[in-house]
Amino acid sequence: MERICIQCHAVLAEGTNSDWCPACGGALVERPQLDEGSAGSAAAEVDHRGIVLPRRSALGGIITPQ
Repeated sequence: MERICIQCHAVLAEGTNSDWCPACGGALVERPQLDEGSAGSAAAEVDHRGIVLPRRSALGGIITPQ
């Protein structure tokens, strides 16, 4: 299960201990973790607030789901 903000949709890292979203102060809900299908991908980057950052391509752009 992953925790996501209902207001800004930020995904929190597993080790983050927070009751409210550190980005906007919204409430957090738990949802089943989405399967990205990339088993060989690098570990997710996490910023200083504990929010999982979007993945980036080799060329530097942000990879967004369609």
